Amino acid sequence: MKRAIPVLVLSVAGLIPVFRYEPGVESSSSSASSSTSETSDSSSSGTSGTVFSGTTVTTDKGDVQVQITYTDGKITAVKMLKAPDHPQTEAAVPKLIAETLSAQSADIDTVSGATITSNGYKESLQAAIDAYTAAAKASPSPSASSASSSKVVAGTTVGTEKGDVQVQVTFEGDKITAVEMLKAPDHPQTKNAVPKLIAETLEAQSAEIDTVSGATITSDGYKESLQAALDAKG
Repeated sequence: MKRAIPVLVLSVAGLIPVFRYEPGVESSSSSASSSTSETSDSSSSGTSGTVFSGTTVTTDKGDVQVQITYTDGKITAVKMLKAPDHPQTEAAVPKLIAETLSAQSADIDTVSGATITSNGYKESLQAAIDAYTAAAKASPSPSASSASSSKVVAGTTVGTEKGDVQVQVTFEGDKITAVEMLKAPDHPQTKNAVPKLIAETLEAQSAEIDTVSGATITSDGYKESLQAALDAKG
């Protein structure tokens, strides 16, 4: 009976690294200097900040997904929603975030020793920027006063043959100003289709949009979840 105690302790200790790793907070725990800049930028955005998530990019090291916050047309915060559980990734993320905030684009350097994660980061980041650009075209200069009346509504999760689809919509009054994919199939056609579906939604201001060729299943799931969000808004 006495021998079982150290075995149990070692087993629990072996699990600690697994539970400690959280992609969503990696940037804030890996580097104190990067954490300070990200936190101060994020807190200054207030209610006028708009959040956009990039597509999930599958790499040899693991999935990568980036979320960015815009305030008055500027990237003010970056968060890793998904990241490989790897030492090089943990070291690279603060550098990638700092460069993004400085460059205000996805045109940033690859971090040495973390090329795969860097490339996935930049691809997901660009998708988020493209989503913002589409939203900006539909609503070039949203005012702070309209932002204060914003409402975020998530549609239902729609199960498809390719995977789950869920859409989240941001309204300014009765106008759709942003669309975010909370869940999407990890598939090349989906990644290509999402920016088109979001752009059409912002233009049509409804779920009456065209199906993207080559991504019919995802498109149908997107429209169903989108309509659910519109219905929930009332």
